[in-house]
Amino acid sequence: MKKVFKFAGYTILTLILIVAGAITYVKVALPSVGEAQKLAITYTPERVERGRYLANSVTICMDCHSTRDWSKFSGPLTPGTLGVGGERFDQTVGFPGVYYSKNITPAGISRYTDGELFRLITTGVTKEGRAMFPVMPYKNYGKLDPEDIYSIIAYIRSLPAQPTQVPESVSDFPMNFILNTIPSKASPQKMPPPSDRLAYGKYLVTASSCIECHTQVDKGKIIEDLAFSGGREFPFPDGSVVRSANLTPDQETGLGSWTEDMFVNKFRAFADSTYQPPSVSPGEFNSIMPWTMYGHMTKEDITAIYTYLKSLKPISHKVEKFTPAHKSM
Repeated sequence: MKKVFKFAGYTILTLILIVAGAITYVKVALPSVGEAQKLAITYTPERVERGRYLANSVTICMDCHSTRDWSKFSGPLTPGTLGVGGERFDQTVGFPGVYYSKNITPAGISRYTDGELFRLITTGVTKEGRAMFPVMPYKNYGKLDPEDIYSIIAYIRSLPAQPTQVPESVSDFPMNFILNTIPSKASPQKMPPPSDRLAYGKYLVTASSCIECHTQVDKGKIIEDLAFSGGREFPFPDGSVVRSANLTPDQETGLGSWTEDMFVNKFRAFADSTYQPPSVSPGEFNSIMPWTMYGHMTKEDITAIYTYLKSLKPISHKVEKFTPAHKSM
């Protein structure tokens, strides 16, 4: 009997050592994405302008790294907050922790070299080697043309420096252990020529990270089998809930009946110089879709996105767009 207990004790000790070793490896050896490259970007006016277009209308970095005014439809950016960060993403919208967007004006990023910023944006690893939770879809950005990432860096370097205090992000258990396993090396590609509308559209959909909001999630991770079929829930503070649309070409519940002109005009209506976002009272329908930002994409880019979305596998998924808060009795 003593031998049995002795063997069981050795087995338990071995398991403890294996688990301890695995935890140590995850915490110490990961993330492993390589050193930041030595990079010196030339900040030409053309590059800064390309970065401005991407960061404000395609990758919409400014959407999360600024303050949005939810008293107006689609939450347009509050003037004077461009790039200051501080937006909160937490368990109420499906994240396994509390995460805050960083200050990406020069006041927040001046300590980074260009190479370190490139690694951060494309792999999710900070200057100090810490892993970030992918609220910022760095895995998508890691698939983009490096030239576009260089342009975004040039643009945010050009923003007015605005010092702010942003709280540290904190992951819940067990995400605080899993987090280091998420970053991976970037797999950049050349931007396809706009003449190849399908490939170019896929590139833009990747850059815009449409899949992130238009797919349901489980503990912050998108459910791949439901990609682009909508239904991800976004609660508002008053208790009402808005859900993302089905972007697959399903005839009844998605974009199957939409023409190219309908799709383009939906976006471009928000870029009209006369458009002013209407006020929205608590409990009334609102949208988290940053229409006033995406609306400024070029017609060429919007039509390419339409072409790619129409090529997706149709998924029948009827989405209830909005549920108002239950009124108290």
